[in-house]
Amino acid sequence: MKKAFVFPGQGAQFVGMGKDLYDNIPEAKELFERANEILGFRITDIMFAGTDEELKQTRVTQPAIFLHSVILAKSLGAAFVPDMAAGHSLGEFSALVATGALSFEEGLKLVSKRALAMQRACEINPSTMAAVLALPDETVERICAETEGVVVPANYGCVQICNYNCPGQLVISGSNESVERACEALKAAGAKRAMKLAVGGAFHSPLMEPAREELSRAIEEAVIVAPSCPVYQNVDALPHTDPAEIKANLIAQLTAPVRWTQIVRNMVADGAASFTELGPGKVLQGLVGKIAPGVEVTSIQAL
Repeated sequence: MKKAFVFPGQGAQFVGMGKDLYDNIPEAKELFERANEILGFRITDIMFAGTDEELKQTRVTQPAIFLHSVILAKSLGAAFVPDMAAGHSLGEFSALVATGALSFEEGLKLVSKRALAMQRACEINPSTMAAVLALPDETVERICAETEGVVVPANYGCVQICNYNCPGQLVISGSNESVERACEALKAAGAKRAMKLAVGGAFHSPLMEPAREELSRAIEEAVIVAPSCPVYQNVDALPHTDPAEIKANLIAQLTAPVRWTQIVRNMVADGAASFTELGPGKVLQGLVGKIAPGVEVTSIQAL
């Protein structure tokens, strides 16, 4: 029976995350303190006792989720022996560090740079995302394609699926006006819901191109080695162990959709019989259960 470990992305954070690790495991405390030094501010103060608003800042949220997931994986010791791994968006960096492809320090630096680059890209291109429920993937893809380019100038007319979360649960991403137009068309096509999300920008869309350009050099210069097991990457939903392929997919990830449905299906096809989510929340546990109802799935948020 093959074991898959999966790592959550932005949105799963909560105040208090990781505090039990810090308080009870000396090695975990050491890693948290090293993270404070690398980031140049005490992220642990915000994670353990900050406000929801402080934790929602992109520069805080992404490193916080990464730290909780990675330090939790390291704290499991011999219990963390994955046959395969994957992460949802930001979680892909957690998966790569947990499986040894990236060092803890380099992974954290990349995640921090990624968060800041995405924030700057959001400021350059006003944009948003929307959740779409109860429509086939093909219908949403068609409506997005029909909506694209209607808004002028053309670069503000982009809209595409950015998250294939599970069958009947998609997220679209693009310019404000294009997402609004697409939501109207999706509701008319029978969507149970097509609702804009409270986010600062169009993640995983062409509007993240400034962030992709900014982050690409840092990823190219990073030392990435073969992970201890295949890591299924967001861009193509396929398993990768080759460092050059991993780098290329990490760079492409910012402007490409997260193919989570396809990732889980491919892992199951490759023998995954149990999934364990490591990190804050239980979002991925729920998604995996909907994509592959027959598999065993659990989540670990604390030891």
